[in-house]
Amino acid sequence: MSVATEYLEVSRIPADELVRIHAPLVRRIAYHLMGRLPASVDVGDLIQAGMIGLLEAARNFSPTRAASFETYAGIRIRGAMLDELRKTDWTPRSVHRKVREVAEVTRQIENETGADADDAEVMKRLGIDALEYNQILADAAGARLLSLSAPEGDEGSAIDVADPDAQGPDALFEREGMREALADSIDSLPEREKLVMSLYYEQELNLKEVGVILGVSESRVCQIHGQALIRLRARMGGWRERA
Repeated sequence: MSVATEYLEVSRIPADELVRIHAPLVRRIAYHLMGRLPASVDVGDLIQAGMIGLLEAARNFSPTRAASFETYAGIRIRGAMLDELRKTDWTPRSVHRKVREVAEVTRQIENETGADADDAEVMKRLGIDALEYNQILADAAGARLLSLSAPEGDEGSAIDVADPDAQGPDALFEREGMREALADSIDSLPEREKLVMSLYYEQELNLKEVGVILGVSESRVCQIHGQALIRLRARMGGWRERA
């Protein structure tokens, strides 16, 4: 079915009926996000925000977007949930600081060696043991603090989903360039980290399911995920200066 044909069908359905039909999508996205958020976050708040995003999608869907309604709604739902999370940053400042320190040391090592930073070398330079290092990796995967497109020191969200309707040409150009740089950085990750990113973000598996595929524990997947995010932050740190 073409997008235009789908739009003709969707346009015949009242917005409240579209919301009812696609409500399961909201719950699925909410519980997927909860896989990397602490227990203190209320999934009900995410679902409520997501339902508002779904309602806005139902009201504003246009055939010129070159995407199916479900794809468009998914973007608006995730964006609404992340906006809700941005309102209440529960992450302690000490966590932000430690992750920035690990990312900076990782960047320094990779610039010096031209190779992936080794865990042992990162720990040695920071003067921390494996227990503390692994906790920082877990915090990186569970906290909303790795906005790869934000300036250094910005304690923004892990995934920045801006509303395309609110962006001008300059912002769209910059965002597209950032996406290309991020894609290149992800492609350069060590194989296991790249696989975790693919399974989690592209295939939308949860951490437990990823662990089954890799043959490791859920906590280990969380560490690998955090390691990948920190490495990406280190590699994307100078993107704005290079752009």
